[in-house]
Amino acid sequence: MDLLGLGAVRQLAEGLAGLPMFPYFDTAHYIVSAMALREQPGALEVSRRSPFACWFSSMLYCFGGAVLSGIIMSEAPVAPLANSTNVLLASLMWYLVFYCPLDAVYSCAAVLPVRLVLTGMKEVTRTWKVMSGVVQASKKYQDGLFVMIAVGWAKGAGGGLMSNFEQLVRGVWKPETNELLKMTYPTKVTLIGAVLFSLQQCRYLPLQTPELMLLYTVFIVVNKTRMMLMGSSSSPFAPVESALYRAFFARPLTYAPLTNQSRTPTQTPSCPARPESKDASVPNGSSQTDEAQDHSESSKKTN
Repeated sequence: MDLLGLGAVRQLAEGLAGLPMFPYFDTAHYIVSAMALREQPGALEVSRRSPFACWFSSMLYCFGGAVLSGIIMSEAPVAPLANSTNVLLASLMWYLVFYCPLDAVYSCAAVLPVRLVLTGMKEVTRTWKVMSGVVQASKKYQDGLFVMIAVGWAKGAGGGLMSNFEQLVRGVWKPETNELLKMTYPTKVTLIGAVLFSLQQCRYLPLQTPELMLLYTVFIVVNKTRMMLMGSSSSPFAPVESALYRAFFARPLTYAPLTNQSRTPTQTPSCPARPESKDASVPNGSSQTDEAQDHSESSKKTN
């Protein structure tokens, strides 16, 4: 029974590894990406004021990972646009999400069961993007572990990593939303996948590629579905992150920070205070008149 179970898992993993992404999974990815753009603040106003800017932002959502990974690998950033079929399909989904009469496509896709299916299919494409980025880097840098991680991470989460540039296209500048400053769940889980696939590519993990793809795909699909059903945006890695932060990066303050209240003026040695003379307490005008009167009296005595 155990052998049969392992054989079934291997068959499932091989079938998943050979599953084509076009057209169904790519279509789900384009629909979810366009919906994510539409739900950004001010995106509908941009779609009415400048449809071209809205379309360009949507293409960054759909192909941002391929563009960013191409830049890292010193390739042409417009190479992903060479596939006219995918660009036309992504443009069609963008148009239907934003400009379909009565918002029929967006209203149907926003229904929770439909959105769960579309989001699950999009998460499946994430596995293929991360894997393809790692393989792309390994062909040029066979022992470059960190290069594989960087390219796989960029290809799987390029839309989030390029969010600041995409916001500039829509006329928005929010540097505090940088993914490197505050990573979202998709960026974190993509980074974990890039590390795992890079280790497997360098033969540090005793797993075959189909098996790792199956495990990673099940993990991200189940987690994303759970988060959507529970309506939670918190990362499941939060306890591990806090423990690692306290263990390796947090340190107690050994001194109080300098503030205006905590600063004490330094006392310098000074000369002892001289006793005040009586003339010092008299105004300047009165002292001059007294000197003039004394001088006149002395001249009278001499006369």
